[in-house]
Amino acid sequence: MLIGLCHINSVELKKLLKAFRRFHTEFFVTGDVKHMQVEYFEDLPISSEVMKGIEELGFDNLFPIQAQAIMPLLNGKDVIGQARTGTGKTAAFGIPMIERIDSETKSVQGLVLEPTRELATQVADHLRWLSKYAKSRILPIYGGVSIAKQIHDLERGVQIVVGTPGRIIDHLKRGTLNLTSVKMVVLDEADRMLDMGFIDDIEFILSKTPSERQTSLFSATIDQSVMRICSKYMTDPQKILVSKDEIALTQMSQYYMVVNSRNKLNILTNILTENHIERAIIFCRTRIGTSNLAEMLNMRGFDAKPLHAGFTQSQRESILDSFREGKLRLLVATDVAARGLDIQGITHIINYDIPLDALVYFHRIGRTARVGHDGTAISLVGYGEIPEFNRIKALTKTNIEQLE
Repeated sequence: MLIGLCHINSVELKKLLKAFRRFHTEFFVTGDVKHMQVEYFEDLPISSEVMKGIEELGFDNLFPIQAQAIMPLLNGKDVIGQARTGTGKTAAFGIPMIERIDSETKSVQGLVLEPTRELATQVADHLRWLSKYAKSRILPIYGGVSIAKQIHDLERGVQIVVGTPGRIIDHLKRGTLNLTSVKMVVLDEADRMLDMGFIDDIEFILSKTPSERQTSLFSATIDQSVMRICSKYMTDPQKILVSKDEIALTQMSQYYMVVNSRNKLNILTNILTENHIERAIIFCRTRIGTSNLAEMLNMRGFDAKPLHAGFTQSQRESILDSFREGKLRLLVATDVAARGLDIQGITHIINYDIPLDALVYFHRIGRTARVGHDGTAISLVGYGEIPEFNRIKALTKTNIEQLE
């Protein structure tokens, strides 16, 4: 057989390897339902149009959440997926949604709820890339912008709506959005939506969709409040636990330095200069601390802007657009302001202030190491912050290396 393989050209060899992978596709059982688990996108039972969009994005291997969630969703199952942002979950629910809708029908058939405007925009863009050749029409709906254009786009016909609860409800009450033809609903970042007080909004929106719809929920953490939603609105859901928590971030290189608080600024500027850091988020605990640090960094010649809950939506968008497009090097943010951010290309997270809640640390550093990329987290631990940082070290399953 080895002699025969030597005479096979590259095209034939690729076909042979593909057939070999299909032959070795594994089947696994969850409960009493059998699913096919695959390793490559090309082994999925999806249309050539959707596959072409996937290939143009450069996707080949499936991420764990995709390998476990896509087949059940294609088969119409309800799914609970525990995975943090950046693990490929948008494609995990997006591919089955695009595959199952009828692009010839103008009515809304897929609905994705997101906690923030930024996530709604990013997820809608991702779905547009995936559906480039499938001709599905996807519309992000969120507040802070004119509603007139959204109404116009809905009137033209849209198959998938990705939106924030507030603006979705606005359209429902105006009668400009009809969800009676919805086949699939995705509650993305469910824990964040519940943290932000959207439970009543979610229930109102779900009440406007058909009871026989497919419902999937994705969340970084699965707690009692999330499970209450699942038990109330889902039917025999399959549970997929890819990331049991955000504590074991194995792709992160994590470091810390114990410092005198008076020297934090000098140490921070040394770190930024010596490591040639081009794109980072620096976390502070308060609004005032955020603004002061950004101002002091600018005085020392660093390109930095603050981001906290005191900014208007338009100010926030302007800063985030600059950071997302690479025009801004350093973003100095509070935890509340950074909630829901999913920006590619962030190489470093710097904890200028250690969070009081240990779990917040893992949410912070999860802003880098996105979708398989490596990232670095550096924490400047003042002497008075050592107890908080010890709690963080006690929770993590990965190594946090001390720097002198």
